[in-house]
Amino acid sequence: MTARAALALAALAVACRGSGGGGAAPAAPFPRSEGIPGATPAALGFDSTRLAAATGYLRAEVDSGAFPGGVLAVGRHGRLALLAPVGRYAVSDHRAVEAGTIYDLASLTKVIGLTTACMILVDEGKLALDAPVQRYVPAFVGPMKDRVTIRHLLTHSAGLVADLPLYDSTKTPAAALAAVDTTTLVAPPGTEYRYSDLSAIVLMQAVERITGVPFDRWLAEHVFGPLGMPATRFRPPATWRDRIAPTENDTVFRHRLLVGEVHDESAARLGGVSGNAGLFSNALDLARFAAMLLNGGAWDTLQLIRAETVAEFTTRQNVPPGSTRALGWDTPSDSGYSSAGALLSRRSFGHTGYTGTSIWMDPDRDLFIILLTNRVNPTRASTAILRVRERVADLVADALTHPEL
Repeated sequence: MTARAALALAALAVACRGSGGGGAAPAAPFPRSEGIPGATPAALGFDSTRLAAATGYLRAEVDSGAFPGGVLAVGRHGRLALLAPVGRYAVSDHRAVEAGTIYDLASLTKVIGLTTACMILVDEGKLALDAPVQRYVPAFVGPMKDRVTIRHLLTHSAGLVADLPLYDSTKTPAAALAAVDTTTLVAPPGTEYRYSDLSAIVLMQAVERITGVPFDRWLAEHVFGPLGMPATRFRPPATWRDRIAPTENDTVFRHRLLVGEVHDESAARLGGVSGNAGLFSNALDLARFAAMLLNGGAWDTLQLIRAETVAEFTTRQNVPPGSTRALGWDTPSDSGYSSAGALLSRRSFGHTGYTGTSIWMDPDRDLFIILLTNRVNPTRASTAILRVRERVADLVADALTHPEL
């Protein structure tokens, strides 16, 4: 058995534990993420003093109360230039954050999990971007629904509402999916951009119908296992709890502090596994994922996704005209605020998560910037992360003084 196959089997075994099967399963050990090799900032073209300023800025934001803590990872050419944990686990947990601390990724699930699955299925000829969604999800019914394509879902232009109060309007995962699939469109497909969690939930159903395998299990077996991302999974086991940064003190739905339990209410109603949210991970695993995408879908001897497919999914689709969205991914704004800052190239692609997470990649510089925080701890009231993401991206880009290296 190859090392890659062993990693895949190990990740799959971990993912299947504690998922509701009969009998007691062995406790899942806390994962040891390998990440990617490190290199000095200078060797990767960075001015080390300027790059350190990004870490200093994050520490200052922690001190100001923007978020309890976080981890910043910056890399180029498949090497890690900076891995900086700052702050503490939570307002009520003063332990220092570590490089391997696990965070609720929130909507990064849409790109790390769902979009990656779509790329692979497109490569395999099993998913057609311009096919009607109803080909894969027959339950997706209603006026104009026959005109909605997979491309519309990936560009948030299907005409679906942003979200539904699934957590209090439905009582079971099946009822929640039925509510999503039968909801009425609020615009003709392809005519308006409206960021929608429902698009991701519908698309997850398409992935499951195509593969015949539960979404979380398929990702563990086909993405996270082969890539060597052992800390990336849905529904982390209780044995990981002490190494997961808490999110919100939920006073509306679950009435408890959320630790290792998905923050997003819709994903929670779906049992913690959804296309829109539910993944947990750390900066080390995500650094490997980012390096893979920047390397044309390849890592080591593994070609996970065809380079042409990566390029297609990370290019603006102009659907509807003027939208910044690629397929699943977003791109920097042409003007005004952007979580990518003002200095990354127009070919950059990335995404953010409600809990305080973000990932941006610049193929022109072969650069990635990963920022994981739990800005919703103890409540979602703080919005400082909006300015922090932008500033961190600019500080990192400004520190790259020799992009030719």
